[in-house]
Amino acid sequence: MTTTQNSRSASDPVEGAGAGPLPAQGSAGPGTTGPLPAEAGQVSEKEARQVAEAARESAWDRPSFGKELFLGRFRLDLVHPWPRTDPAEDARAEKFLARLRGYLTSEVDGAAIERDARIPDEVFRGLARLGAFGMKIDREYGGLGLSNLHYCRALMLAGSVSPAIGALLSAHQSIGVPQPLKMFGTGEQKRSFLPRLAAGEVSAFLLTEPDVGSDPARLATTAEPTADGTGYRLNGVKLWATNGTVATLLVVMARVPASEGRRGGITAFVVDGDAEGITVERRNEFTGLRGLENSLTRFHDVFVPAGNVIGGEGKGLKIALTTLNTGRLSLPAMCVGAGKWSLNVAREWAADRVQWGRPVGEHEAVAQKLAFVAATTYGMETMLDLCCLLADDDRNDIRIEAALVKLYASEMAWRIGDELIQIRGGRGYETADSLAARGERPAAVEQLLRDLRINRIFEGSTEIMHLLIAREAVDAHLSVAGDLIDPDAGLGRKARAGARAGAFYARWLPTLAVGRGQIPKAYAEFGPLAGHLRQVERYSRKLARSTFYAMSRWQGKMERKQAFLGRVVDIGAELFAMSAVCVRAYAEKDARPEHVELADLFCRQARLRVDALFAGLWANTDSVDVAAARRILAGRYAALEDGVITPPTGLPWVARWTPGPSTAEDVRRRIPHE
Repeated sequence: MTTTQNSRSASDPVEGAGAGPLPAQGSAGPGTTGPLPAEAGQVSEKEARQVAEAARESAWDRPSFGKELFLGRFRLDLVHPWPRTDPAEDARAEKFLARLRGYLTSEVDGAAIERDARIPDEVFRGLARLGAFGMKIDREYGGLGLSNLHYCRALMLAGSVSPAIGALLSAHQSIGVPQPLKMFGTGEQKRSFLPRLAAGEVSAFLLTEPDVGSDPARLATTAEPTADGTGYRLNGVKLWATNGTVATLLVVMARVPASEGRRGGITAFVVDGDAEGITVERRNEFTGLRGLENSLTRFHDVFVPAGNVIGGEGKGLKIALTTLNTGRLSLPAMCVGAGKWSLNVAREWAADRVQWGRPVGEHEAVAQKLAFVAATTYGMETMLDLCCLLADDDRNDIRIEAALVKLYASEMAWRIGDELIQIRGGRGYETADSLAARGERPAAVEQLLRDLRINRIFEGSTEIMHLLIAREAVDAHLSVAGDLIDPDAGLGRKARAGARAGAFYARWLPTLAVGRGQIPKAYAEFGPLAGHLRQVERYSRKLARSTFYAMSRWQGKMERKQAFLGRVVDIGAELFAMSAVCVRAYAEKDARPEHVELADLFCRQARLRVDALFAGLWANTDSVDVAAARRILAGRYAALEDGVITPPTGLPWVARWTPGPSTAEDVRRRIPHE
């Protein structure tokens, strides 16, 4: 199994670096053309896979609901009863959220940010006064020390006014300097950098390069140790760095050359954004998130002190992936916020707008869309809240669950936005300014769709998330039987793997035949939701059986069955969501009885999706599509492209760059502090 792809495609990351869609036109800026540097080179598929595999966390020291779910073990006890929070911390966080809401409502003009494509300096300062840049930083370093749950609720609030502000705060804290230092930094690093960030300085995370996306084995930015051992010289170009134009502290991933007595490898550094040799050559512009401060940044002989290495040489990718275990929760927070906003607009519009003698929401075609928006928003919010609560108590490994909610929320929020435009009709396609100009409520629905689209790419595209989660989902199988399908394994390794596999499957396979889900009264305490939980348990065993059969059938070729693996992961996401909504609704049945109705609605819709996904595991056009794609790439059907004017061919799809000093104007932006 692999979590990378060698070709650039729709599955390029917009990962922690905050990458976005590649601009359609031209070079990334002056000084960026020319051949790729030798450091980037070309790596084989095997080498790329080895780099990715070495970066992932291999140990499972804590229980994981998601891992067990994919193995056919429905461990409801890992999420039920619904986790509790600390009332004192809740009260402290709610005070901050109230202040944040008041500031956003009275002082921030989201429409102006969209029109001007710029978050005003005063908004940066206002957020700093509130402590918003230190939400995830511990109080001992001047931060607010919020839980993941309350941090995500703050992002939801901010994103509902301006998604660009949500992205600013998220990239700064979830994947920028604060989170890696919190998990891997030394005491000195925390004391040096975290108070600055909590006070309002902005950070960014720089991994992606012009020709390096989801395949980090080709990383070309280098960090050469200085002769005196005091530090490193950084050289390279980084693309799509969210906050890169305004950040004063950067996490930069660079390759340290291996040498005698030096491990080398991809390493994470804290870099001063104003260090000599750094040039922000371009602020990138995108379809949505117009206020995003996203950069193309060049490093030329930038000195980085040895004390600024995070976690040690060669640990960079592992740090990035580990940071994202909780860092990925910020993106679904904004997706949930978009769902809530969409539900409000859809409900009020569909009740007010009358066509054919009835409010449009009463017509079945629109009623289905309203039901989907409401149920799915409830499902997304519940998955997110559960992941946050599990992360906050730190007793569970949530790497699969966090990845599932990122994948699920980004896909479902996009569908919600699309349905909202359809519900609104022509007014959904019209801009907010145009609506307001003729005296109508300026609901920025078309902007919502533009802003949501990047979430299916940011911080791991849907395609990469499918592969990443699938790799974790089959980890138990590979740990016992991986050598059986490894062409490089010798007879001795294969024999030992055969013995391990025989023992494991002799115990495991019988558990997939029957389970609690077949007992008519199982989960009876959940009342009207019990049947859904029984179905989840049965689905879980069916999913495990299907995965085992596929591994037996395809063996080492399984990693290339990406469409199959994507469906397996999508089934797991739906089962996690169904489990979460049932547990939450049960916990809130007295205070919020309507949530039982929402949970039931969501599960009914989800079961139809799961049934279709199971059918698609074996009845599909995957092999035909792959064969067709080879012919398409070979140009067999190129005549089909005749009759239109296509993009100019004089420029490369990926701009090249060469090491050296920048020849471009520095376009960095510095926010004056109070």
